[in-house]
Amino acid sequence: MTTTTPGRAVARILLADDHALVRRGVRLILDNEPDLTVVGEAGDGAEAVALARTTDVDLAVLDIAMPRLTGLQAARELSRLKPDLRILILTMYDNEQYFFEALKAGASGYVLKSVADRDLVEACRAAMRDEPFIYPGAITTLIRRYLDRAREGDPLPARAITDREEEILKLVAEGHTSKEIGDLLVISTKTVERHRANLLQKLGLKDRLELTRYAIRVGLIEP
Repeated sequence: MTTTTPGRAVARILLADDHALVRRGVRLILDNEPDLTVVGEAGDGAEAVALARTTDVDLAVLDIAMPRLTGLQAARELSRLKPDLRILILTMYDNEQYFFEALKAGASGYVLKSVADRDLVEACRAAMRDEPFIYPGAITTLIRRYLDRAREGDPLPARAITDREEEILKLVAEGHTSKEIGDLLVISTKTVERHRANLLQKLGLKDRLELTRYAIRVGLIEP
C-alpha cells in the first residue's frame, strides 16, 4: 500500500461494475476517504482480471452481474492469480446462495448496493485488516450456518453446474457462437458443444432461449 502521510496507509482499489454511473458514485464514496483510493476501473469481470494483472492493487470491489465474467467468476480467477488480493462483492442481490458463493470464491465481504453509502467504506477497511464484512442483519445467521456446515462436514449449498459450465452458459446467453466461446476460453468448438449439451441435460432445458432465461434468473446476465 502507498502512504500519503506518516502512519496512514492508502489502500489501492480496483472497482468493477458494468454501469458507469454506479462506478462513478462508488468512486466518489471511496476517493473521499483519506485511506482509500480507486486506481483502476473495469466494466466487466474479464477486464477486472486483466487490470489486476498489470495494476498494483490491494483490494478489488466487484459487482456480481457483469458481462463476460461475473463478479464471482472474476473473484475465483483473482484468488488464483493473486492470493493476497482482498476482494469485496458489491451487489444488489440480497441472496444467501450468492453470499456462500462469494465466500467460496475468495471474497472477504458482501455489501449491498442499496446501503453502499453506509457500509462500503467500513467494508473496505475491514477487508484491509483481513476481517470479514457482511451486511448487518445477515452476519450472525449466515456465518454461523456456514461454519456449522463446514465443521460438520456437510456440503455447502450445491451448485447445479461446474465453473466451466457456468462460464459457457453466460457466454451462450450473451449471444456468442460456439466458435467465439471456444476462442475466448481457448478450448475447441467441439468441447464447447459438449458442455452446452451437458448444460441442457443437467438443467432440463431445450435450447439457447431457455438457457438465456435461466442465466437471467440466476443473475449471470441482466435482462
